[in-house]
Amino acid sequence: MGQTLSEPVTAKESAACQNSQFKVGSSCMQGWRVTMEDSHTHILNLPDDPEAAFFAVYDGHGGAAVAQHAGNNLHKFIVQRAEYQDGDIGTAVRQGFLQFDSSMMSDEQMKEEVAGSTAVIVLIKNDQLYCGNAGDSRAVACVNGLDHPLSSDHKPNNPTEAMRIKDAGGWVEYNRVNGNLALSRAIGDFVFKRNSSKSPEEQMVIALPDVEQRTVTDDWEFVILACDGVWDVITNEEAVNFIRYRLGDRMEPEKICEELMTNCLSPDCQMGGLGCDNMTVILVCFLHGKTWEEYCAKIAATLQPNIEAYTSSLQNGSTDDVLVDDGNALVVDNANTGDITESVSNVLIPIPPPDLFGPDAITLTTPVESNNVAYNVEDDHPACEIYNDVVNAAIKKGQDNLLESDSDEEDEHLLPRKRL
Repeated sequence: MGQTLSEPVTAKESAACQNSQFKVGSSCMQGWRVTMEDSHTHILNLPDDPEAAFFAVYDGHGGAAVAQHAGNNLHKFIVQRAEYQDGDIGTAVRQGFLQFDSSMMSDEQMKEEVAGSTAVIVLIKNDQLYCGNAGDSRAVACVNGLDHPLSSDHKPNNPTEAMRIKDAGGWVEYNRVNGNLALSRAIGDFVFKRNSSKSPEEQMVIALPDVEQRTVTDDWEFVILACDGVWDVITNEEAVNFIRYRLGDRMEPEKICEELMTNCLSPDCQMGGLGCDNMTVILVCFLHGKTWEEYCAKIAATLQPNIEAYTSSLQNGSTDDVLVDDGNALVVDNANTGDITESVSNVLIPIPPPDLFGPDAITLTTPVESNNVAYNVEDDHPACEIYNDVVNAAIKKGQDNLLESDSDEEDEHLLPRKRL
């Protein structure tokens, strides 16, 4: 997992840029790691090709030198390839990665460097998107509200990767190359590229990227690029949903990146390293000729009630909004039909509105006119698990500040409620 600090560095370096095609935000955070080894790039108009935009995340390991060098130079190698000039951008990306990697071996400052880095890049020209990836950073598109992966992680235990590693004289142990490196493709890492009888594409660790090409249409909403510090914690779908609800609230892209990293940050380093890594995120929003307000409004119109935002606000509530899970959960309408709460030992937690989890999740079990309203949540409904998670988090957060009950007797005006 690498060395960690006693407390995480949560300060974030964020940036934003925009033109008529894209609105882009980025942010990076050191987190629990002793140093920050990531680098990233967002260029709306490449100097050598103003019609092309370029975005990339580089997750360094063993030091930051290779990631920083890539952030400053890799895009230049791609655009200056003859294949790029001929319109064969996919080949230019592949050969650009390899050429860049080779150039470091003859660079006086870089050839002795022991560090390495992942590289995931997205190059967009006209309506064509090219994603090149070497390593386990990742790019994911949101198309019509759904997640579409643009890259695949390169891990040593993948059968194809493992075969190449063994053919080059290496081995895979603990899902690591020679028991050391946790990814099978990277730029740099020259100690794994010294088999003189093998080509650059046949070494234990290679810089050759997989390249995917897509046509960007009007239903493309955004692309997210991030390092494995993020993807180790959340899934593609979770990331897309997290972003869409915030775009629906007109949150700026860089602020969304910040919140995503905060969401992924582990509260401690006892989770096997999950949430303890450096984190970098780039969010590229496709405006399609719309204003920012129009873009956000279009996404907002497609969103279901925001369970995630509701539960998040509940988790971040005061210590008075804490539920003790003692089996005596009760529901009362406090003379206000919009203020339905669950009361246990004088500790309150709001009951979600019936429409929040959908019509099949929560149902009334007593008539509203009785002034006592109880809800049932279907046991197999996703809302059940979500709400339980909220309750457990609230208990943990407020357990030292729980209010003591003045009486163990149940109020005659309260009705029992089904446990979640």
